[in-house]
Amino acid sequence: MMDLHSKYPAISDLKAKARKRIPHFVWEYLDSATGLEATLHRNQAKMRDVLFKTSILHGEFTPDLTTQFLGRDYPLPFGIAPVGMSGLIWPGAEKSLAKAAVSLGIPYTISTVSTQLPEDMAPYIGDQGWFQLYPPRDPEIRADILTRAKAAGFHTLVMTVDVPVASRRERQTRGGLQQPPRLTPRLAMQAAVCPVWLNGIRQTGMPRMKLMDGYATDMKGSLPSTEHIGYLLRTSPDWSYVERLRNEWDGALIIKGVTNPEDAEALEKEGVDALWVTNHAGRQFDGSISTIEALPGVRGATKLPLIFDSGIEGGLDIMRALALGADFVMLGRAWHYALGAVGEKGPAHLADMLRRDMEANMGQIGTKTLADLKARVVPTHS
Repeated sequence: MMDLHSKYPAISDLKAKARKRIPHFVWEYLDSATGLEATLHRNQAKMRDVLFKTSILHGEFTPDLTTQFLGRDYPLPFGIAPVGMSGLIWPGAEKSLAKAAVSLGIPYTISTVSTQLPEDMAPYIGDQGWFQLYPPRDPEIRADILTRAKAAGFHTLVMTVDVPVASRRERQTRGGLQQPPRLTPRLAMQAAVCPVWLNGIRQTGMPRMKLMDGYATDMKGSLPSTEHIGYLLRTSPDWSYVERLRNEWDGALIIKGVTNPEDAEALEKEGVDALWVTNHAGRQFDGSISTIEALPGVRGATKLPLIFDSGIEGGLDIMRALALGADFVMLGRAWHYALGAVGEKGPAHLADMLRRDMEANMGQIGTKTLADLKARVVPTHS
């Protein structure tokens, strides 16, 4: 792996390489946010404001990065977040990432709007499968999806609640992607200069949202890229929806999209198992506080385990999130940068890069375990 560390020592290096190998219209789908993208940049900027107190004379040690989350042991405190249309970003991405997750012993979360069916993923997810649900309006569809996910081996359900309506994502719209995806002459020209991506798509076929397509067989025509077929089937959930879902799913239930402490307190009373603190990486609303700013308030409002995402650019950022109250961290785009840059070897390289970064920084501040990070963070005053 050392050759990859020399060539791609940071996520930014993987991102730069992936941008050259992924067609522009797909890149705009993956990398864009909404509005002026202020929230996306705020996520990153506010992360850098979280500082640590250094400490010396601790002798030689290797930091322990193992953790436990929802009763399961993990060798690393991070996993793979859901990304819609993952197989469009890089051909075969869902299966590649699931296999990498099993090899690494970390969670892999597939999206409702992935390009693979739950049952297609059964041979690949091992015991690491999480299923992300965009809440269907029809209770029969919901019940069927839950049954299929459970039968395929997904043991943890993640309901996303911060996408009540389609966001505008102006940059993505300008990129020209349509739903379902198709190569117009303009987009075909962009694909032609990315031969590895194009050859992969020729082998897999043009990706579609297979699960949603199966429930919308009578719906025809194309939609804007921000209003895909899933929006015709799903609803904006309310509190009663959470209650029904809790009764229908007998595994771990995580609610994704929490930034308000009052919501966190209420969700704990609903009996959910964990909360996912995120502003959807700035892809839904451009007037949000950063996720790292929201994290301490949510932590103070609930005893539930917390997942964190948005704004992660390296191992140091994972440490920052853990220090401010997260129990686990998820990354989405970064895994796709790794696939786009390096292919099948990319996810393992990214994980090793993050591990090394965390070990180096924890050694610098004298923290031997993840639990020690809280004592090293510099208090902030709002």
